[in-house]
Amino acid sequence: MSPAETTSTGVLRTRPLEDEPELGRLAATLLRTSSATLDLSEEEARRVVAYLRLVHFPRGATLIREGDRNNTSFMLLLLSGDVSVDMADEGKPETLAISVLGPGNLIGEMGLLDGAPRSATCRAVSDVQAAGLSRQDLQRLIDEHPKVAARLLVAISQRIGDRLRAMGEQLRLYARLTAAQQMEIDRLKLRLI
Repeated sequence: MSPAETTSTGVLRTRPLEDEPELGRLAATLLRTSSATLDLSEEEARRVVAYLRLVHFPRGATLIREGDRNNTSFMLLLLSGDVSVDMADEGKPETLAISVLGPGNLIGEMGLLDGAPRSATCRAVSDVQAAGLSRQDLQRLIDEHPKVAARLLVAISQRIGDRLRAMGEQLRLYARLTAAQQMEIDRLKLRLI
């Protein structure tokens, strides 16, 4: 079963998630889980599902590429499969593994909101089914169901805020480790003198 096809021009074709009622119900449930952290009611989640598009990525496919400036107008809700999230290590060909995400997780939501270049690369570790929300469909949701759209946007913003706070904690830990290493280097230098 391949819910999306690539055309001869390389453009990915999708279809409405509502074409697959079982996957639509799954998406509505996943939108309400802690992985997505979207605290939507069941009815609100069903309304959002009406704007989602089903897409399939084979194992090894790149869903999102770090630095991409042209392909930023969507986010994905993972329905099945796992996705690795990696970032380039400046000046080096290898990437740094950040995490592996599974069903219920959102990817690409920052690009959906701000259109800025992608901040990480996401690759399919296994076959992946996802529900995509484009900026155009988000705008339709805003026009047609402003309260649901507002709740969705607030929830996405809260999720981004949570990630930024976690990153702040990691940076504080990194700063403490760097200071401790510098103290040890200074202590060793004094021994050598």
